Amino acid sequence: MDQIAPQPSCLTALHGVWLADLAEIPSPGGSVLHMVRRDSPLFSGFGEIYFSLVEPGEVKAWKRHRRQTQLFAVPHGLMEVAVHDPREDSPSRGLSSFFLLGRQGHYKLLRIPPGLWYGFACRGEDTAVLANCADLPHDPAEAERMPPDSAAIPCRLRGGPLEAGPAGKRA
Repeated sequence: MDQIAPQPSCLTALHGVWLADLAEIPSPGGSVLHMVRRDSPLFSGFGEIYFSLVEPGEVKAWKRHRRQTQLFAVPHGLMEVAVHDPREDSPSRGLSSFFLLGRQGHYKLLRIPPGLWYGFACRGEDTAVLANCADLPHDPAEAERMPPDSAAIPCRLRGGPLEAGPAGKRA
């Protein structure tokens, strides 16, 4: 099996955020979907893995971890993930990026390091499933939250089906 290795195409505009293609292997009875291997350069350790379901039209935002790195993949449905960089020492401070994840041509692994705000929205007509392989076990004291309409985040997510391309072109 191939390992995920960061290539220049994996880099994003946000410092420390990586996006890598994931393998989907057709198989009789249903595909095999890769997510991450421990020998991947994107893997920083195992704390827990969990799944977040997002219903059509719904948005879950904003969250930031102080120490935890997230590895996101969407094995079912279509989800838009927004990431905003408020880190004082970051070369991408003040920038936001949108990523489309899902099986419809967007099966990728998104790595979000500590200190970045993120949120996600279901952009398909079916419930979307986000798999998160975090490098630390859940600790409520380690994370912060803000409401989806917080003025501290200069970008907005919206749920619902995509009409024409990714919605990441909005501010």
